[in-house]
Amino acid sequence: MNAELTKKALEKVGNPNVLINLISRRVRQLNSGAGAISRPLVTETGNMGAADIALLEIVEGKIGFDMPEVSELTRPAKKRARKR
Repeated sequence: MNAELTKKALEKVGNPNVLINLISRRVRQLNSGAGAISRPLVTETGNMGAADIALLEIVEGKIGFDMPEVSELTRPAKKRARKR
């Protein structure tokens, strides 16, 4: 993978774990050969691999993503044991 493209894509996404998931999903789509979804969304692919194409698509804004809202987790209240 191209280090420069990786840095630019990470600036756009913000979270490295999300970036990895985006790249891996897109690489699977590109390698699947399933019609239109397996075609690159960028014109200049040259001699790039699937991961670099996915990174370039992210950098150019061809692929979008939604981050879920973060919600605080709370522990449920402990139930009192019943005495007999």
